[in-house]
Amino acid sequence: MPLHLTRSAFARVFTQRCFYLFFALLLLVVFVPVIGDTPRGRITANVINLLVLLAAVAAVGRSMLSFVIALLLAVPTLAFQLLGIAWSHERYLALSWMFGGAFYFATIVYLLGYVFSRESMTADKLYGAAASYLMLGVLWGYMYAVTQHFFPGAFSVGGTVAAQVPGVDLFYFSFSTLTTTGFGDIAPVHRAARSLAILEAVLGTLYVAILIARLAGIYPAKAEE
Repeated sequence: MPLHLTRSAFARVFTQRCFYLFFALLLLVVFVPVIGDTPRGRITANVINLLVLLAAVAAVGRSMLSFVIALLLAVPTLAFQLLGIAWSHERYLALSWMFGGAFYFATIVYLLGYVFSRESMTADKLYGAAASYLMLGVLWGYMYAVTQHFFPGAFSVGGTVAAQVPGVDLFYFSFSTLTTTGFGDIAPVHRAARSLAILEAVLGTLYVAILIARLAGIYPAKAEE
């Protein structure tokens, strides 16, 4: 079966599945805000995004069902993104953001199921936990982009409402919200954007607390003699 062969090939290439995913996401988070919204920057972002998609499919493809679901969401995400860049059509980009959001949501669900399973904590699980946290920031970046597509002027930049905020700036805003840094240079002004920002900040805080509780449960303190 072609799917079985593809899944086996991913498993052989990405032996440290969650490590490669974490490394690819780290590249995405570090370099995308730097390269800017230029033709060369979009190409670079797409190359890094392709690495993330491949690593994510490999990381969650521990069963045939999860592998197929991840693959079915990853392909249209990349395809619509390339069409949107080639034809400069925002409708294709919006479809790419929607499929990308669904892909990251499904990946996070599968990763968290793996990370918080009852088996002993391993280095791969720790990388999976870190990758899940970074994927939350990327997921909300997609959600902010979709919100802006349907509600132009949903964000303000420097105190002035902007009709369209570049995608790279929305990812920057997403991670500053996830970490509750909140520099204030970009702010949500539409109710939908504000609700998403509040939910992201709450989930970011809860995620760290739950992960620490999980680690504390695995490594209990020694009983006093």
